[in-house]
Amino acid sequence: MKLYGHATSPYVRKVRIALREKNIRFEWIQESPHDAGNRIVALNPLGKVPVLETDDGRVLFDSALLIEYIDTLTPERLIPAGPSERLQALLWNTLGIGVVDATVARLLEDRRPAAEKSRDFIVRQEDKIARALAWADKADRGDAYLVAERFSIADLGLALALEYIDFRYPHDWRSKHPRLARWLAGISTRGSFAETVPPGMEKALDAPH
Repeated sequence: MKLYGHATSPYVRKVRIALREKNIRFEWIQESPHDAGNRIVALNPLGKVPVLETDDGRVLFDSALLIEYIDTLTPERLIPAGPSERLQALLWNTLGIGVVDATVARLLEDRRPAAEKSRDFIVRQEDKIARALAWADKADRGDAYLVAERFSIADLGLALALEYIDFRYPHDWRSKHPRLARWLAGISTRGSFAETVPPGMEKALDAPH
């Protein structure tokens, strides 16, 4: 199995974490769609990462689809089977996806030339992130794990998003949301998270919070 993608992509990291949580062996091929001679565009018509080439030669793309596929490969599931728990876990994961998307959108806009960037657009993304964090801090959930007292796609999706905020939109969200900060501190110690920290993120995660 081969996973294509670059180290700083949160979408790629999400799949890497899932593979490590499931103890599935894979070859990670670090490529960006912007690299000369990259294979991404040939494998994925959308020209985006992550891309997964399965053992039987199929090519899959989009992190959500990849995780759905990966979750079928071992008995222990990241996505709970029970209807209620499944819905709760997917809701938390959807929140995490939204936070990542808003953080990426804010980052790209902020990188535009000063004369072209929209401060209003940046503020809208920051407001989305702030509302999501406030919701997550107050929501009815477990203390160690968000759903069903075990690690699931809910924990993967939200923790990934919070660490990506620290990486690309560092600000003191922890003082406003201490319960959420305590939860993240526990999840971040998992080997799957520690082993997939992208270059440059180490400083953000080690900074005083």
